[in-house]
Amino acid sequence: MPHKEGSLEAPTRHPLDWRSETFYDQNAIDHELARVFDICAGCRRCVSLCGAFPTLFDLVDETDSGEAHDVDKQSYGNVVDQCYLCDLCYMTKCPYVPPHPWNVDFPHLMLRAKAARYKRGEVALRDKVLSNTDALGHFAGIPIVTQTVNRVNRTKAARSVMESALGVDREAWLPAFAPRKFRRSAKSSPQLPVRDGERTPGKVAIYATCYVNFNEPGIGHDLLALLTHNEIPYVLVASEACCGMPLLEQGNLEGVAAKKEKNMPVLMRYAREGYALMGAIPSCVLMYKHELPLMFPEDEDVRAVSEAFWDPFEYFVSRHRDGLLKTDFKRALGKISYHVPCHGRVQNLGRKTFDALSLVPGTEVKVVERCSGHAGTFGVKKEFHRTAMKIGTPVFKAMADGEPAFIASDCQLAGHHIEQGIEEAGLREAPLAHPLTLLRRAYDI
Repeated sequence: MPHKEGSLEAPTRHPLDWRSETFYDQNAIDHELARVFDICAGCRRCVSLCGAFPTLFDLVDETDSGEAHDVDKQSYGNVVDQCYLCDLCYMTKCPYVPPHPWNVDFPHLMLRAKAARYKRGEVALRDKVLSNTDALGHFAGIPIVTQTVNRVNRTKAARSVMESALGVDREAWLPAFAPRKFRRSAKSSPQLPVRDGERTPGKVAIYATCYVNFNEPGIGHDLLALLTHNEIPYVLVASEACCGMPLLEQGNLEGVAAKKEKNMPVLMRYAREGYALMGAIPSCVLMYKHELPLMFPEDEDVRAVSEAFWDPFEYFVSRHRDGLLKTDFKRALGKISYHVPCHGRVQNLGRKTFDALSLVPGTEVKVVERCSGHAGTFGVKKEFHRTAMKIGTPVFKAMADGEPAFIASDCQLAGHHIEQGIEEAGLREAPLAHPLTLLRRAYDI
């Protein structure tokens, strides 16, 4: 294929044509895989991002010709399996993304291949279980079940059985389930009048997210404490289901659409009433800001919710620029090793968490901007856990370097993965704290 210069224009994303029959046609998918793999093999800029590209390049190099078009199509699935849809290749590396005429969208091509596989029923029970966060959370919300599940997660014998039965790696960190859900214990704040100079929405509607609701409600309570301290009224959205990101990662697009139908009528009301919608998990925010608009480009409610959704630190930094964020910090935080999660980077937010934590006197924030390797459910699967740890090794070393007082990531799953990697490597350990927890600590509230 003749060389062309990469595009210097900003990447643009085409909507997913996931309702069409052609989208799931395996011959058409294989043809597009061959085309894109040929381009990638001639470039190789993304070799260090994840396992998908080294897998592809090894397949190419093992052919007699050294050409991508001679790779056996039966091996294409090996590349697809290694992609966890972090989007970093598209957003940070690839020079051939649209509007370049070669029109390379590697993550969406991998998603298309996963979706076709899912539609054919080629999906493991484990993947269905892990991606059904609503069912897992509600089931584990029963007190005796919560105690049992948490005890199993800490038992080597039980984890061995889980690995054999479900393919969940016995060494992978798994989140505990909270004895009390966030939504049960959180209350909306008193309504306050809108203040002068408010360019950001002066009221917030909290989308709890499955992880905060079922696993670490303290993160949600930290967010509410920060809003209260800054006199920003908030409500919890009336009802919510999973955002659909775990289903998207499996290629279950009909499942994503079903979650959207549950959530959108509720969230749309808050968006229309001028609330800032907010979730503390980057993947959930990404889902509403970018992924759902690409799946439903003509849906005005989806567009309205997308425009109303904020990352918490994006919101706090905007309030600070308007002179509306309190800076009456009481406690220094010292050195923080802060990891920018992939699903935060691809939102093009900039380093808003870094900006907010840097407001605290006596605080030094070191930024580590590289994939941790956890990638949602990818990092807990038996066949991928060691790969996930290998991908994260440079992050583990960078996060532990310099004797930080805390390590932090906006993605708590990535944070725990980093924590495990630091421990396994025998590096100096520092306590893990979510950035919202750290900001609340700085206020001493």
